[in-house]
Amino acid sequence: MNPNLTRRRFIKGVIASGVAATSTAAWYSATGADRPAGAVERLLRINVNGQTRNVDVAPQETLASTLRYKLGLTGTKLGCNRGECGACTVLVDDTPYYACSILTHSVKDQRIETVEGLELANGTLHPVQQAFVEELSPQCGYCTPGQIMSAVGLLRANPNPTREEARQGLAGNICRCGSYDSYLNGVMRAAEIG
Repeated sequence: MNPNLTRRRFIKGVIASGVAATSTAAWYSATGADRPAGAVERLLRINVNGQTRNVDVAPQETLASTLRYKLGLTGTKLGCNRGECGACTVLVDDTPYYACSILTHSVKDQRIETVEGLELANGTLHPVQQAFVEELSPQCGYCTPGQIMSAVGLLRANPNPTREEARQGLAGNICRCGSYDSYLNGVMRAAEIG
């Protein structure tokens, strides 16, 4: 077995090969050249993390599915898949949204930001990410991307929140490990750095 082959690389390879196998005719029809009146367009251009990405999107496809399975942005976690846990939180025009509860078609003209888009090109972490590391906020880490995106959205709207405002800002994110105080400490530290 190839020592450089990881589970993540294998899955990305499977996804990439599926995309490559898609016929030209399918892409042509997805652009809407033969689309009847009232039909939903399939080939969308969406702005994700500052880049315009072309993606084939089914009419009822959620943003979480598009990000994870079509664009390979697996930082957006699927927990409950019904808008209750917050693991899939992303920013849409700087406002936190559960990506599992909105359709990709509904945000095609907006700016989408995922946890992958926060780190600078030189590897410098976003102040919220750095503060969460310093406060040892994550335990299992599954909810961390959603917690981070909620915190970033909060601090963009309110750069100097009280602890209670921070608590309200993260209220839609469930942490199964119970690290709520550590996440709040991280938000407060990030506000000081910010």
